[in-house]
Amino acid sequence: MFTIDFSDHTSEVDDAWFAQIDDLLTFAKEQENINDEAELSVTFVDKSEIQDINKMYRDKDKVTDVISFAFEEEDAEIVGADIPRVLGDIIICTDVAKEQAEQYGHSFERELGFLALHGFLHLLGYDHIEQDDEKVMFGRQDEILNAYGLTRDK
Repeated sequence: MFTIDFSDHTSEVDDAWFAQIDDLLTFAKEQENINDEAELSVTFVDKSEIQDINKMYRDKDKVTDVISFAFEEEDAEIVGADIPRVLGDIIICTDVAKEQAEQYGHSFERELGFLALHGFLHLLGYDHIEQDDEKVMFGRQDEILNAYGLTRDK
């Protein structure tokens, strides 16, 4: 079972967004061959809140689109029967997602899916600090989004 706990701090999130992200991340989990039970949270925030989080946890006093906090350490072993993997938290700024969708000329739903998947891949250990890692991560994002059917023109 795959559990995603959604939280909306903006009072603007439509239930369809929850359903789309749940479906996309479940698909991504399968694409990444994660067979374990797993949990994560997705929280929607405004610019002020994401800037506060970014400053507090990343020492960057600026607005951003998505932040991820992975709970698992590399090669960590969880002892106990029937305990799901807790992957971490994804925080998405809906204001920035709307702006970026307009800037890039695709739908808000596509941008929201991109950001959720981007955060999800970070929870799995993908990164884009180094150029080679960026190619791998963004290539994987495109593969999953295209296989899911959420292409740039949508």
